[in-house]
Amino acid sequence: MSPPLPAFLLLISIAFTSASVVPLQPGFYAETCPDAELIVKDVMRRNMIKEPRSAASVMRFQFHDCFVNGCDASMLLDDTPNMLGEKLSLSNIDSLRSYEVIDEIKEELERVCPGTVSCADIIIMASRDAVVLSGGPDWEVKLGREDSLTASQEDANNIMPSPRANASLLMDLFERYNLSVKDMVALSGSHSIGQARCFSIVFRLYNQSGSGKPDPTIEPRYKEKLNRLCPLGGDENVTGDLDATPTMFDNRYFKDLVAGRGFLNSDQTLYTFPETRKYVALFSKDQRAFFNAFVEGMIKMGDLQSGRPGEIRSNCRMVNSRPVNALLEA
Repeated sequence: MSPPLPAFLLLISIAFTSASVVPLQPGFYAETCPDAELIVKDVMRRNMIKEPRSAASVMRFQFHDCFVNGCDASMLLDDTPNMLGEKLSLSNIDSLRSYEVIDEIKEELERVCPGTVSCADIIIMASRDAVVLSGGPDWEVKLGREDSLTASQEDANNIMPSPRANASLLMDLFERYNLSVKDMVALSGSHSIGQARCFSIVFRLYNQSGSGKPDPTIEPRYKEKLNRLCPLGGDENVTGDLDATPTMFDNRYFKDLVAGRGFLNSDQTLYTFPETRKYVALFSKDQRAFFNAFVEGMIKMGDLQSGRPGEIRSNCRMVNSRPVNALLEA
């Protein structure tokens, strides 16, 4: 049985289940901005050519946005004198990057269709396109979200998991949002592309669970490679590949977990926990099964909404010119 919901998660669960939400639908901008999805994909393609890592960075925006009070682009808001935004939360600082890609997409959309396409929808479209342009599956996204009027660094700190998390903690988190164990394992496959910092793994290389010893589940030759990349006392901002094909969205991530070559602790424990191991094994053998489950999970996650009042921001980094109090009362 799962432990009782912490107060902040209880409030979030109530918001997701009882508040009125905006209806989402495919082709939402077909009449108001018919080229919206083409523009998003084109800007993503250009940026991936300039900086291949931008694909993984932008794709993860959907995770970090939707889990914290719904898919409302709250994570894109800069700090203000009266609000600490989510960019400097523990899970985002020194981790999330490529905000400028969203800025570029927004600028292009505002030029073509001013005041029409929300930043929240841009995140959903760009995340999908990052996967597709990296060789992964394609899917039809539901659109029509509004942008939040505020952000919460505290909520981001409380909700988003640490790289030190294990499969049990991840299952509990996903369950709060009505996402299944299969959804969780498939969505963890987002680590099929991208990199992470040594900061996230030095504990499992040298002091797993305070034991003063390395994580015994790391395959020996892979551990030697990680020791060279992330020596004790070395630069913890050095980055390593999350799987053996870090620019290609495929099922290599799961093959690596089966072989004991998961980069993050939160990844490798997916193969050591019985509840998740079967899905890792399935996805490692059947890429189509992984792709289908990943798409299903992304669509479910994209449906998360808080029901709070919103707007269509003209700049994704800040709310529009009216005072927040006036917007909340509108």
